[in-house]
Amino acid sequence: MTNRATLIEQARNKVASRTAPRATSVELLRGVPLFLDQLAVRLRAQEGVGSDGFESIATLRGSEALHAGLTIGQVVHGYGDICQVITELATERGVQISSRDFQKLNLCLDIAIAESVSEYARLREQVVAGQGVEHLGFLAHELRNFLNAATLAFEAVRSGRLGIGGSTGKLLGTSLVAMSELIARSLAQVRLESGQLRTERIVLAPLIEEIEIAAIAHASARGIRLTMASGPVGTAVDGDALILRSILSNLVQNACKFTPPPGQVGLHVRVAGDRVIVEVEDECGGLPSGAADRMFEPYAQHGADRSGVGLGLAISLQGARALGGELRVRDLPGHGCVFSLELRGSLT
Repeated sequence: MTNRATLIEQARNKVASRTAPRATSVELLRGVPLFLDQLAVRLRAQEGVGSDGFESIATLRGSEALHAGLTIGQVVHGYGDICQVITELATERGVQISSRDFQKLNLCLDIAIAESVSEYARLREQVVAGQGVEHLGFLAHELRNFLNAATLAFEAVRSGRLGIGGSTGKLLGTSLVAMSELIARSLAQVRLESGQLRTERIVLAPLIEEIEIAAIAHASARGIRLTMASGPVGTAVDGDALILRSILSNLVQNACKFTPPPGQVGLHVRVAGDRVIVEVEDECGGLPSGAADRMFEPYAQHGADRSGVGLGLAISLQGARALGGELRVRDLPGHGCVFSLELRGSLT
């Protein structure tokens, strides 16, 4: 076995035994060899043997780390593990590493870490910026669509040709509600990202009634039956009302979106000790294989309806955890799925 193969094998063993950050299969398979190769290129450059290819390896390392889902912590610890294995293998084989060589190794290790982390951060910023632009574009596009529909409906009613009580009036109401919900979700996202949450006592019954009023228009337009039950009288939670409303509204809207007519969407609340569980059940037909594990990933979409950019559930999960709770999904194969929001709460 060559020195390189031995180093890779022992480094993989060390990385696999690490408790934090935990190693992933991608880090073991692809990360360790790349860490070692980049360190070797940096050592050769330090000796003046040549630095051609180092920048491309740094770029590749940063890109691979990002797309493989590695964290900066895994990158930094990965290099440290390589360094430890080098010194351990040298001791095992009776090879003396001089102080000068050891200083060079540590210097190259520091540079390799800095290069990889910098490239990782640069690429990550590009991805985040691109996603931000995409999300902003979606927001503007959706608002424009709803505004156009509302404007046309309003003009038709104002002309006197159509009454407010018919389908045109319903279109106007649906469009206004949709714009309100879209803006509310965007404001909730801004508050989450700023970390400036407001804590208050929230009685669920009036909040759920507001969500039901807003959702009825969407559900009826799709031929979906909507049922909501706010649980025992006085059920309340502590948290940010804007965030909670955004979470529940998004879950109900999603359930209506993916339930084919003449299906049913239900929301009900139950209390278990000091926990309040809000469940939203739909009749989407069940989740595709593996979808439940990826459901809350940003920009993930799993249905045929691709409107939006797939941020809703990721933001809902972030919001649930910011409120000290948790959001889960349970598949009902062949029928639908149930989203469960669990929060600390009680009866007032």
